[in-house]
Amino acid sequence: MDWCRYRFRSVWRLTAPPDAVYAVLARTEEYPRWWPQVREVVPVDDTTGTARFRSLLPYDILVTARVLRRDPEARVLEAGLGGDLEGWARWTLCPEGTGTRALYEQEVEVRARLLRLFAVPGRPVFRANHALMMRAGRRGIAAHLRSV
Repeated sequence: MDWCRYRFRSVWRLTAPPDAVYAVLARTEEYPRWWPQVREVVPVDDTTGTARFRSLLPYDILVTARVLRRDPEARVLEAGLGGDLEGWARWTLCPEGTGTRALYEQEVEVRARLLRLFAVPGRPVFRANHALMMRAGRRGIAAHLRSV
């Protein structure tokens, strides 16, 4: 087992329609407005940007994200990641009743030296940290969607 590789999967059930959720998720530069752990997103060009994340652990994760797929008809957003995390992340949205089922999938290898040093003892903490971040993101986007 490679202790520095992670596969994450989260499902958010939201009351807003899929197109509204897609519109919010497609505006990555606005994530810090509604997702507390996304501290900063800086566009570099039309398809690339940098982001800084910090959840419960007192450590910033820095990544460069590049759009791999932006498909409003299929409601799929996918990005390649580099920097402290290397891999990909994808949102897939589908209708569920009058709302949306938002599936988030991510496969990454941790590249940050300090996090690699603590790969084995820190793994449960890193996974819990990610779960807390995703829970806060779901609450944040739900509140944001209600306000717009």
